Amino acid sequence: MQEFWQWAGNFWWLIFPIMGMAGGAAKAWEQGAKRRHERRLETLRLKGELKAAELAARGQVASSKKPREIASDAQVSSNQLLERLFAEHDEITARWLDYELDVAKLIAFPAMSDGRQPLTAAFLRAKKTADALRPATADAKVSEQRVSEYLDAVGNYAVAFEIAEKDARRLRDSSFTEAERKKLDRAQKLLKVAVDESATQAERNVAYKRVREELDGLIVLSDDAVTVLEKQVAREITAGPTPTAGPEHEPIAERAPEPERVRLHRDDERA
Repeated sequence: MQEFWQWAGNFWWLIFPIMGMAGGAAKAWEQGAKRRHERRLETLRLKGELKAAELAARGQVASSKKPREIASDAQVSSNQLLERLFAEHDEITARWLDYELDVAKLIAFPAMSDGRQPLTAAFLRAKKTADALRPATADAKVSEQRVSEYLDAVGNYAVAFEIAEKDARRLRDSSFTEAERKKLDRAQKLLKVAVDESATQAERNVAYKRVREELDGLIVLSDDAVTVLEKQVAREITAGPTPTAGPEHEPIAERAPEPERVRLHRDDERA
């Protein structure tokens, strides 16, 4: 014990940097706790809105008629409720696919396609549950319990998407290193050339190939996203005098060659 105090007496000045580091750690923890608290409040607010919509759909309270709120002026039948839930379900899926199939959006908001992100993973789980509980048609004979479970699943699906989207837009490319962010920026610029109708097909193909190279190991593109992008790259080009054919003289568009498909090694699989 005496040796400790002797050591402390010789190195008393260390107390200042230690206190500085402790203060910084405490501040970081406080900021993290504040962000977690704000997310919990946002989750509760969204769940509260969905719960109000559920009560409205069952005729217990008045609400608007927007499908997203599954509203009704009076109590609705199971079939009517299912139709409104289908519309809500499809709307959320369409908003998700807007990110999933648009490579420009995937580059701008990569967290929306990264299953390793906790909030994105939670959204994908909610989607899987809602898809599994969805009846085949609105006229299908399902129990009231099944309808209630599907309603809750669609509500959770909506909440999970809203939270995941907000988090992805907050994060943007902050989870990447400086070098990786530069690659994403180059890919975004090359992508504009790859889908530019004023560019030649050769220029498009080269830009497309380089986009895939820049994204390799950073963002995994789904097969559907690749298909959509390749169609944009290889869309028909018309230039100069338009050739004619047949008695009606209908224009014939010159079909551009398909872009060379680049098969890249994927380091990470989508969760």
